[in-house]
Amino acid sequence: MALPRGLPVVDHHCHLSPTGEGVQAARRFAAAGGTHLFLATQNYARAVPRSLSDYRSQFETTEGLARQVRAETGVVVYPVLAPYPADLVRAAPEIGIAAAVEVQRTALDLAGRWVEEGRAVALGEVGRPHFPVDAEVAAAVEEVLRHAFAVARDADCPLVVHSADLDTAGYAELAARASEAGVRPDRVVKHYARQRIAPPDRSSVTPSYLARRELFREVVSDRGPWFLETDFLDDPARPGAVLDLATVPRRAAALVAGAPDQADRLWVPFSESVEKVYGWNPVVGPEPRR
Repeated sequence: MALPRGLPVVDHHCHLSPTGEGVQAARRFAAAGGTHLFLATQNYARAVPRSLSDYRSQFETTEGLARQVRAETGVVVYPVLAPYPADLVRAAPEIGIAAAVEVQRTALDLAGRWVEEGRAVALGEVGRPHFPVDAEVAAAVEEVLRHAFAVARDADCPLVVHSADLDTAGYAELAARASEAGVRPDRVVKHYARQRIAPPDRSSVTPSYLARRELFREVVSDRGPWFLETDFLDDPARPGAVLDLATVPRRAAALVAGAPDQADRLWVPFSESVEKVYGWNPVVGPEPRR
């Protein structure tokens, strides 16, 4: 059985690299039936970014990859930009905590301007390191995260959050922070969600679930908003990590083949949730910046 007519097939979080597979991975995604990618920026050099210029170059690389994928595969690509939270941890010993915070703040401001200009659709990844840090660094991370929420509010865009796994209390804390900043909680997306959290226990924060087979089966009947992602890293040292870029369209096809009565549930992560969180429907727009 084929996918529902007109259904977009969306990977909500992946990375591509000019030193990895790049556009070839996107071709594999398209060949499997994928149509839309949310492309999160990442460091493309060995050195951690230490200046706004470093981040501007990084964002430009992400934008260039998005443009290349669109031109060569027809896949629609939405850039998601922000300084990675763990960068602060690595930069602080080299340039000092105050300077590292300032670099992150100005890079967030730049990402927000790019959203306002239509060059990106969200801030991401923002948040906290997924490993313990000392108290001084933790306080600096929280300062940057507060600024990220303010930028998202002013740019009127979602935030894609990187953090350790969240329980019900963790979702509630993010929702409270969003409300305090003037951001709708459903526009806060918990990237790399590895376990189902029932809709009443998410405090309206949106999970982007890792597209593992069993997890997908658990969440497919949930009301939205929620997304599916691979967090594909495009790292030659870790081929296929975290999940291969073709995984989301393959999961969609397998669902329809094995449970055709659930096919219409795919509209939730691929269309309805995008419209709810981002404010537009991937079937009809927006036209990505070329």
